[in-house]
Amino acid sequence: MTSPNDDARAASSGTRPASGAIPGISNLPTPARLTVGLVSAGRVGTALGEALERAGHVVGAVVARSPQSRRRVAQRLPESAVLDLADVVARSELLIISVPDVVLPSVIDAVAATGALRPRTLVAHTAGAHGVGILSPLVELGAIGLAIHPAMTFVGTVDDTARLAQACFGITAAGEVGDAIASALVLEMGGEPVRVAEADRTLYHAALAHGANHLVALVDDAISALNRAIAGSGGAGQSTATVDGNPVRLAERVLAPLLTASLQNVLDLGAGALTGPVARGDADAVAAHLAALRTLPDADTDDSIAEAYRILARRAAHQSGAPPAVLDVLEPR
Repeated sequence: MTSPNDDARAASSGTRPASGAIPGISNLPTPARLTVGLVSAGRVGTALGEALERAGHVVGAVVARSPQSRRRVAQRLPESAVLDLADVVARSELLIISVPDVVLPSVIDAVAATGALRPRTLVAHTAGAHGVGILSPLVELGAIGLAIHPAMTFVGTVDDTARLAQACFGITAAGEVGDAIASALVLEMGGEPVRVAEADRTLYHAALAHGANHLVALVDDAISALNRAIAGSGGAGQSTATVDGNPVRLAERVLAPLLTASLQNVLDLGAGALTGPVARGDADAVAAHLAALRTLPDADTDDSIAEAYRILARRAAHQSGAPPAVLDVLEPR
């Protein structure tokens, strides 16, 4: 069995360790079986802990202060001890700090203040917007800093762990040794490591948030508008809109195949996947859409569905080379 230091030396020297190398990946060592500590047992940390245990590592101890976190540990990491921060740090060869971005600096300072961090401990955080610079208080104590961010949304169930095997991870490290270790850990979890430079972490995170978080807002708006259209301004109700009279999640059922196909099309074809009135250059239809959306209750606010439609439609118009008439309709009122 090799140690983290052995792996680091192997990565640095460009040689593979005698055992545990990943077949087909030249000069990329598999980390030794590590004792992992989690700070804390939130959705992301728990999923990473499960994935690492499935790869043969051991989650020895966890910081889990809330009742929800303690339940996650009991259900999904039942052999892990729930301990205070200093004890988790002292036991860990790989310490994963998975906390909200806003508290990450203070948690890093708290880890440093324990005095329990051993030199050459691997310390990884999971924040998308930060590279390894934020870990400098721990690197100064001898830790090997890693930024390992799964580009995935988490709901807090075992499904999260399964999705990690299909996810890319944005990784950042200070040198070749850290890069090799971070890559190997991601590959062991079944993911795909993607290198992101320290200076580009904020842009990387902004791109993910724009695609994923704003997609949620967009779809929720579409559901709200469609529910209103199905119910009708007279309030007849959704039960009359289908033959079987089943109104349950009707707007979601209408949108699901359309949105699923659209998402796959844009991933495959880029902006060329655009369809609808903007792509056709139909200014009258776009104007009619805006007029209809402006009848909704929030139409007079700056963040209304109508205003979101106008802004996104204008972006789509530029992407598709729509004629000036469409762009004119989409000018701010």
